[in-house]
Amino acid sequence: MNQFLTRRTFLGASIATATTVALAACSTPSPNSRPSDRILPDDPMIAKVEARRPATGRRSTQQLNAGAFATSVAGTTLTTWGYNGSLTGPTIRAAVGDRLEVAVSNALAEATTVHWHGLALRNDADGVPDLTQNAIAPGSDFNYKFRLNRPGTYWYHSHAEMQRERALYGALIIEDPKEPLSYDQDWVIVLDDWLDGITGTPQEALDELSMGMNMSGMDMTMKHMLMGSHSSYLGGDAGDVTMPAHLFNDKTTSDAEIFASRPGNRIRLRIINAAGDTAYRVGVPGQKITLTHADGFPVKHQDVDAVVLAMGERIDAILTVATGFTPVVALPEGKKGVAHGLISTGTGTAPDTNGLPTVLDGKVTDGGRLKAHESVLLSPRSPNRVHTMRLTGTMAKYDWGINGRRFDMMTPFAGAFEVAVNDRIQVKIINQTKMWHPMHLHGHTFQIAGDGARKDTVIVRPNETVTFEFDADNPGQWLAHCHNAYHAGRGMMGVFSYVR
Repeated sequence: MNQFLTRRTFLGASIATATTVALAACSTPSPNSRPSDRILPDDPMIAKVEARRPATGRRSTQQLNAGAFATSVAGTTLTTWGYNGSLTGPTIRAAVGDRLEVAVSNALAEATTVHWHGLALRNDADGVPDLTQNAIAPGSDFNYKFRLNRPGTYWYHSHAEMQRERALYGALIIEDPKEPLSYDQDWVIVLDDWLDGITGTPQEALDELSMGMNMSGMDMTMKHMLMGSHSSYLGGDAGDVTMPAHLFNDKTTSDAEIFASRPGNRIRLRIINAAGDTAYRVGVPGQKITLTHADGFPVKHQDVDAVVLAMGERIDAILTVATGFTPVVALPEGKKGVAHGLISTGTGTAPDTNGLPTVLDGKVTDGGRLKAHESVLLSPRSPNRVHTMRLTGTMAKYDWGINGRRFDMMTPFAGAFEVAVNDRIQVKIINQTKMWHPMHLHGHTFQIAGDGARKDTVIVRPNETVTFEFDADNPGQWLAHCHNAYHAGRGMMGVFSYVR
């Protein structure tokens, strides 16, 4: 029996999984495959694959202490949860081939884990409660140990319940010892939407949303459900939750972070969207930025006025520094508010926050519309298996799912998308809902059809179909889910399950 499925904490009772409706290979195992047919996290194959990854012989270590702490957000004093007593956990930097060792101590009142978002890592370190590990109980410790397979901009966060919607996240930067990109500095930017301790807790917001949007019975005093948000770019409704604050590296516009530089310097902006319900449109007023990477992988460079990042996505961009103060602005897409940071060359006056733009237009794109750099294109190959993933649910009932299925924690592999080692997998995501969804795959990167970017998270707009492919080269049990925390919390999740 799978030792990781004995507890009832697999991301909460309300979470759903996916079912498969189309398989290309006639040899595909039955969705009711016995547990012994599945390559589970403690299978010896996991260690064998890990041993083949690049190795420098170096160790990179970090201590993460998950616990409650007092802080202030947007002028409100509050208590929230985070790593090492901060609104953003420590930025972890290491190099390709290093062995990352992170000791996690849990001082929370509930169990927790850490997920390493975007990494192709060993399955038993992926941080999904009861699928890849037993959750870390209150008062307990756990050590994550795995090799870093590829360079890029990544992040880490709790994968238990609604914990990420507090402050349990941080940046992970994997350096390339042969970095081909030319730049003078890099600036890690973590964006987040925030309500914890101001209007309630993330769990309270989810509980309220779970009552649905039946207008005839709606309690008009509901304080978390967002009405009237709209983004043409995202295809309609922009989000579900009213967010009283938007953060740029922990800070609101009244106390913006200032990054020191020199005129003419090329800064690599490493932008991470850690939000739960908000996409951000990021740009520099009056100046173009050059997009270089999406979700850690190089893309064909593109000069734009702004870029949209969904929850979970990362974008790297190059900005050439002008003299004086340069604002980097993040607008919550389709919502009210603004977050920003400043680059300063030591002269001039910081711009008035009231004068920050409320619109970033011109040439605007997102990572899902970029093209992969030729160095990271998947080799041409016909898929062995095709899986169809229909995104289902409504705001009326707030019953998000995949292929109409909501996850049953007692049968996590019911309806799993089954794959075998060395398969080329094609996935067709068909959004049948009226909401947009940022869909994220654990443990792999995929390539969007038509030589699109290599990614692990992609925007899927209402009534849109997104097709991608990936190589099944990392055995184990892997989640695929909407990275809107409230959609995942109500069921839009599934499992890609390696079988023999």
